[in-house]
Amino acid sequence: MQARTVMRYRVDYGAGLVRLLFQILLLRVVWEGLYAGRTMVDGISFSLTITYLTLGNLQNWLFSPWIFSLIPERVRDGLVGIDLTRPVGFLGQVVASQLGRTAAMAPFAVVALPFASFVGGAQPSTSPAAIIAYVVSLALGYCVITILSVLVGLITFWTLELEGLFLIYRMAVQFLSGALVPLWFMPDALRIVVEVLPLQAVMHTPTAIYLGRIHSGDVAIAMAVQALWVVVLWFAARLVWSRAIRRMIVQGG
Repeated sequence: MQARTVMRYRVDYGAGLVRLLFQILLLRVVWEGLYAGRTMVDGISFSLTITYLTLGNLQNWLFSPWIFSLIPERVRDGLVGIDLTRPVGFLGQVVASQLGRTAAMAPFAVVALPFASFVGGAQPSTSPAAIIAYVVSLALGYCVITILSVLVGLITFWTLELEGLFLIYRMAVQFLSGALVPLWFMPDALRIVVEVLPLQAVMHTPTAIYLGRIHSGDVAIAMAVQALWVVVLWFAARLVWSRAIRRMIVQGG
């Protein structure tokens, strides 16, 4: 159903891609100014940085959480009461909705990829093995951001509204995942903090694997960290849901 919804509003999603292309273009302009005509900064080439940002921002657009509108809508309208009578659990329904939306958005991302590469920049991966590892890491990153979004979305059961929190969360995801500033350019103290948070597993890890910034011997460790975050966040979401359902009151019929 969510996939059909995306296709019904395909013009809106197309406009969103145009906005994304402008964002990538602006990032390129900013980083061209920061590099100031140099080809390398701290051993990182400009082409590698802009490829990282182009690919990362396209991924962030594809991973955009539908959960922030789905859960509040179901809670405010009382439809969550109907959801609880279905054979699939509420968390499973929310995750399935996100999967459907992402599946419908994927063709838009594929079409936008060459345009994003032209506007921003792109370079090929270091090896076929890196591409395979990138796909696996990207799937794990998708699980991390989806479950984290579910976890934040469940706050609706206490607040009934997430609009303001969504804006804060969206900016936090963009910055702390490395979509605006690659982690290797962050100050040491900030980078250490970011590396212990789950958001770097969403965008930085798969993109860095694709570009060969994570050495082959450390790729398995990086993906193991992503998998660990998936498990930890899922248990946290189950715990919060067990508390949230106790607060739910549905009136009327």
